Amino acid sequence: MIPTWRLRAAFARRLSAMYGAEVPAYTTLLEVTGEVNDEVARRDPDAGRLGGIERVTAERHGAIRVGTPRELRQAAQVFAALGMRPVGFYDLRDATTSAVPVVSTAFRPVEPEELDRNPFRVFTSMLTTADRRFFDAGLQARLETFLDRRTLFPPELLTLAERAEREHGLAPEPAERFLTLAVAAFELSPEPVDRAWYRELARISAVAADIGGVTSTHVNHLTPRVLDIDALYRRMADRGITMIDEIQGPPRWDGPDVLLRQTSFRALDEPRAFREPDGSVTTGALRVRFGEVEARGIALSRTGRARYDALVTETDRRLAAAADEGDGGGPTTRQDVARPLWEAGFPRSEQRLAAEGLGYFTYAPTAGRPRDGQHPPADLAGLLEHGWLTARPIVYEDFLPRSAAGIFTSNLTGQGTRDTARTGTPYDEHRLAEALGRPVHDPFQIYAAQQDASLRRALEALGADDALRKLSPT
Repeated sequence: MIPTWRLRAAFARRLSAMYGAEVPAYTTLLEVTGEVNDEVARRDPDAGRLGGIERVTAERHGAIRVGTPRELRQAAQVFAALGMRPVGFYDLRDATTSAVPVVSTAFRPVEPEELDRNPFRVFTSMLTTADRRFFDAGLQARLETFLDRRTLFPPELLTLAERAEREHGLAPEPAERFLTLAVAAFELSPEPVDRAWYRELARISAVAADIGGVTSTHVNHLTPRVLDIDALYRRMADRGITMIDEIQGPPRWDGPDVLLRQTSFRALDEPRAFREPDGSVTTGALRVRFGEVEARGIALSRTGRARYDALVTETDRRLAAAADEGDGGGPTTRQDVARPLWEAGFPRSEQRLAAEGLGYFTYAPTAGRPRDGQHPPADLAGLLEHGWLTARPIVYEDFLPRSAAGIFTSNLTGQGTRDTARTGTPYDEHRLAEALGRPVHDPFQIYAAQQDASLRRALEALGADDALRKLSPT
């Protein structure tokens, strides 16, 4: 049997090779990422604190888009065969001023040991066809009819995926067949695109056209992980690759790296066949696929995430105020505005981040601490400050709705249209779970359980009974 994690690792490698063949600039992105990671690892002995260089080098996340709950359930089955569960709910419809009518989840491993083996993730978005801000009743009906006619995942692939999930792996021959079919399901189709239909959807949203204007799905981007995203951004530009205008997520600063920073090269014109209204087939181009790169930091608790969101809101407010005032000589870039806010509003060390309950960590008794007859303190801050415990950050394995939407919109050809006078279709993690036919895991609960288990083991080893009685999961 080839176990689940090996199937996942093989799928990630093959998908990366396929995407590199289809989008050569992605291969350049991998080369530059590797260069930067090697340089950081050589100069920084602590570079592996948020994941060893082998894990970081192998790490990828992909993004795909589907049109209906049926297609989403089928995608979930394929990823379940790879040990990847739906984690988190992301509503991108209101995360940007552009028209992005999708809700999303991320399929990924959830157990720490599985993430260490291969942390492959796929950010998967589903079109919200019933949302009247984007689609009137007539267009919704025609769009759903179009989507219901297509088959994204062949029955043989789904049958093998069910077996792989049930048996926690596959024998070599069916494993090879499964991987071949799974990669093929995400290749760019050569089938001609109905130009009139695609244009009609693109007037509403370029994302809607990319999902509902074609007869298949495809990888929209693959994302390697880099240890210095600012250096990569500069180096890609030096190679003549046009990058988007800014790095999404937290600013670069002197404190702990938290959550997720992302950027990408702009979507490239790719030749596609088009079917014209008279039935003829012509050649044109579409811009829907791009290469993203990410730098991952420490997972934040709910309290830490609320503080992050407040800092983002204040950054937006100050940028808008600066734009209204015109050129007054003050800071005008997001980095210029955000950095001093972070320096004033966020802990400058991992120890404070842990002590204040803002981030997630695993804990262990400090090795070699001298026995001085003292009793362990009853609070986490004291245990850290006086050297009883060491804290190791838990890597943020998930995504930020605003950053995801920012990447989407920075690569669109137009803003699309949205009827703001109408009310959007309500969606939350419960409705998404109904569409999936599977529970959607709460990322905060995953991190908190990992932290709590390690903390309790550490306190039991120390005999810190007072701390055990008082401490609770962050």
